Amino acid sequence: MAARPDYYKTLGVSKNASEDEIKKAYRRLARKYHPDRNPGDKQAEERFKEISQAHDVLSDTDKRKAYDRGSGPFGFDVPGGFDPSSFGGGLGGVGDILSNLFGGGGAGPGGRGGVRGGRQQARGRDLETEVSLTFDQAVQGAQVSLTVPTSQPCPTCRGTGAKPGTSPKVCPVCGGRGVELQSQGIFSISQPCSNCHGTGTVIEDPCPTCGGTGAKRGKRRLRVNIPAGVREGSRIRLAGKGEAGPRGSEPGDLYVITRVAPSPVFKRTGDNLEVEVPLTIPEAIQGGVIEVPTLRGSKRLRVARGTKHGTVQRLRGEGPPRLSGKGRGDIHYRFVIDVPDSLSAEQHEAVDRLSQVMNGNPRAKLFEAAGTAGAG
Repeated sequence: MAARPDYYKTLGVSKNASEDEIKKAYRRLARKYHPDRNPGDKQAEERFKEISQAHDVLSDTDKRKAYDRGSGPFGFDVPGGFDPSSFGGGLGGVGDILSNLFGGGGAGPGGRGGVRGGRQQARGRDLETEVSLTFDQAVQGAQVSLTVPTSQPCPTCRGTGAKPGTSPKVCPVCGGRGVELQSQGIFSISQPCSNCHGTGTVIEDPCPTCGGTGAKRGKRRLRVNIPAGVREGSRIRLAGKGEAGPRGSEPGDLYVITRVAPSPVFKRTGDNLEVEVPLTIPEAIQGGVIEVPTLRGSKRLRVARGTKHGTVQRLRGEGPPRLSGKGRGDIHYRFVIDVPDSLSAEQHEAVDRLSQVMNGNPRAKLFEAAGTAGAG
């Protein structure tokens, strides 16, 4: 059994880290280990995958709760499908051991990066890009255009890597399996073939355009549907839209990170929104009915008599759509007493009259509680 990953350690944050701390840690590490900044560095690529996986779990409230409970495969749940075989040999050949023990030729759930028909399948790199959204686009959903630098199947050889008119040959070392087996007692552990690097084939006459890689650098233009309810730092996975796989094999995935412009009115707090609503002193004292903004226009709220500064009132189901598809969040209206900076002569007179009829010293209770004599 593989050890349970410590996602907090992976991101270098404490177990009670806030969403903002997790987001900042992820950004810092992702910039450092991103494959585009470390071309050809397999260790950096694996580290980037670990960082992305940790952020995917800890930045989502439901996933984080499930992970902290220790439920799911290897002690945690990862909605969207965690597949141990996707880490290849990183788990010590666990996927291959199980396959050999039980005679299975397929990969684990999802079947990516594991063993299919006895061949270790290579796949293209996962890519990551960012998209800038307005607050309204994030709440309502939108379709946006992206241009992503990526490898695409070579147009000359159609991704095979072989010169037109020829084709790849079966690897003489592994016999086309893509793996070499090593026996360790009752277990048989497979490793990618050292000759064909897991593809199962070798190219004797490489394509002159791509040099046998089967891919060519270029730019891919995409139209991406952004679901309603995304927030700052949401990760959208586009399966099969990453780097082209070597020699026509399965492509990687593209992860789109959302960057959402702040709203001048609404502040996002999880699935909900928060709005500061000013009240005049008479409104706070006497109460009344006021109009407040919503995402779909406005609504009327009743303010109770004697409302205090900082009181919060909630409108259920008026917030942004939940990405889980289970309804909408709420809007929390936080009342703040609007105290004018300056007063006219008439207003001064009105305040003086009010102070004369308001009985008692509101600070007297402080001195009583502190046991101090001579309050006032």
